[in-house]
Amino acid sequence: MLQKLLIENVALIERAELDFAEGVNVLSGETGAGKSVILDAIDFVLGAKADRGMIRSGETFCAVRAEFFSSDPRVDSLLREYDIEPDDTLILSRRLTSEGKGTLRINGCPVTAAMLRRLTALLVDVHGQSEHFFLLKESNQLKLLDDVGGAPVALLKEQLRELLIHRKQIVNERAKLGGDEGERERRLDILKFQIDEIARAELKEGEEEELMAFRDRWRNAEKILEGLNAVRQYLGSDGGSADSLRSAQRSLSAIVRLEEKYASLAERLESVAAEVEDIADTAEQFSEELDIDEREAERAEARLDEIRSLKKKYGGSVADILAFRGRAEAEYELLSDSDARFQKLGDELKVIENEIYDVCIALTDARKRAAEGFTERVIEELRTLNIASPQFVVEFGSFTGDDVSRVTAEGPSDVKFLFSANAGEPLKDLGKIISGGEMSRFMLSIKTQLSSVNAIGTYIFDEIDAGIGGKTARVVAEKFCKIGKTVQIIAVSHLAQIAACADREFYIEKQEKDGRTFTVIHTLDGEARIKELARLIGGDTESELALRHAEELLASASLYKKSLSQSE
Repeated sequence: MLQKLLIENVALIERAELDFAEGVNVLSGETGAGKSVILDAIDFVLGAKADRGMIRSGETFCAVRAEFFSSDPRVDSLLREYDIEPDDTLILSRRLTSEGKGTLRINGCPVTAAMLRRLTALLVDVHGQSEHFFLLKESNQLKLLDDVGGAPVALLKEQLRELLIHRKQIVNERAKLGGDEGERERRLDILKFQIDEIARAELKEGEEEELMAFRDRWRNAEKILEGLNAVRQYLGSDGGSADSLRSAQRSLSAIVRLEEKYASLAERLESVAAEVEDIADTAEQFSEELDIDEREAERAEARLDEIRSLKKKYGGSVADILAFRGRAEAEYELLSDSDARFQKLGDELKVIENEIYDVCIALTDARKRAAEGFTERVIEELRTLNIASPQFVVEFGSFTGDDVSRVTAEGPSDVKFLFSANAGEPLKDLGKIISGGEMSRFMLSIKTQLSSVNAIGTYIFDEIDAGIGGKTARVVAEKFCKIGKTVQIIAVSHLAQIAACADREFYIEKQEKDGRTFTVIHTLDGEARIKELARLIGGDTESELALRHAEELLASASLYKKSLSQSE
């Protein structure tokens, strides 16, 4: 349930803090005072699309903080998935700046809007005059029906899930065997061509690198020869570096016996001279080796083209090509002797698909049984809400053996809720119901039945009392009291009957100060609450008759709530 809401700089609200009660919470006030702004703030912190237009004029940001109490294991599981430590107190916070920058946090940890919405869908169900976030989505109708179906439906879905896993394993193994006989033959031909093409190439690791080095030498042969010849000229020709070093060595030979240091110097000259002569000889050898036959160069280029072609087909390197060949040979061997195994798997597939079909039929039957009782109870609720001839059915699509290959873990999922409020009128999809009042009452009937089923802790109603009054208003108030025994309700209402049943009532009004307008929120009790009920009844908060009527409404609602507690 939502325990506390802190709002800053949202529309006309400068700062407001609301402490919600368990049971029924009602927001009342004059039209335009800002009741819907509070719901907008809740939507914002629940992950709705951010709009800078909601920031209070003259301010640079808006922020909303919501504290929930939750013991739902689904919430804990999702928090762990987000790497957030679960806690009974769940704090959601969201901030938006005038530059459009926003932050969203769950228990202080940054999250995305999608992550936030996924979590809050488990916490709050919002219903307004034009927004039906949970119950009107056909994707949720099947889940809702399965919740109503309880353990029998859950058991069948688990059986179906295990069968589908088994079927997938069989299908995957058959796919590895190449499908039917014609497909396998075609695959074998492709594999043989690939294996033979790679084998004919006789690839070797490192060959491509050697060929590329050879090609580089051939393409740069003239430049290489020029460099090597220069080395030979400078070092080994007559009068070159080698001759000069030998002359220097001979000049020292006459004094080497005089001191050790002259002998050492002569040895160094000998070493340098020998190294220079060796370099000159090596350069000459390299020059002779560089005599490349043009036909040999063409063969190297052709071989590189062949390797490049194979790389395009089978992998980015010679190692990848050889690995591809290994896999192809293994698959070829498997397919060459697969007829018997393929047939056996086909027989297993038929058996498992028959079992899937049987479970799907049983699942549909279980859902139909759940739907029958559920729709009857909702229809009874609708009659108490002054809809004389309601019709509500759950329509199931057909399911045949041909559909087994497409079925998911949800089973046959073609399920649709149809409704009509008037005798003689055709049933229609929920989204096509026109009357706002009828829609409100239908939604209330559904939620009365589901308050202990869908595990959502807070229901929010935005003027669900639109288009109703009199006796129906009293019945709606009683429904709120019943739902409020198990689920928290936050409702915007203009009806005194609904406000009287509140466990906590908030009065929203606009005030002016220093030339600016503010929305102010008051928690009502005692005389202030009686005056607000009188205003909702007739507008005159000073009329003794209206005040007496308000007291009677409050006393009557209190007695009704006590009777609910005593009947438990």
